[in-house]
Amino acid sequence: MWFVKRRNGAFALYEVLLGLSIFVIGVLMLGKSIQNCLRANTLSAEDDRVRQILANRMAEIQATPGVPDERKETKIDLGYGNMRLIQQTVPANLKNEKDLELNGINKVTLSVEWMSGGHAQTKKIAFYVYRT
Repeated sequence: MWFVKRRNGAFALYEVLLGLSIFVIGVLMLGKSIQNCLRANTLSAEDDRVRQILANRMAEIQATPGVPDERKETKIDLGYGNMRLIQQTVPANLKNEKDLELNGINKVTLSVEWMSGGHAQTKKIAFYVYRT
């Protein structure tokens, strides 16, 4: 009779250990998922900031009279890291349906480069500007 009681007690101990290990694994997975959510939120905020920088510079170029600068580089300090805004302007060399070259149209390429999580990141936008 005492043999049966000890055996049931040992079985209960295995149940507790199994339940505790499942709980620990669940807590670890929850911590990992929270870390992933925070990282995704940070990347989204960086992406929004970069899009805003590119949109502002594009609007500035479009509103400024005259031909845009051929090459211009600007460093932007955001407080949590530096970004580098690079502007390149080249003639578009476009032709119409009569194979005549269209003058005064330039292709502007804006790119932003920054470091995020130890990795180099780049985002680019290209658009045309017409100046007579």
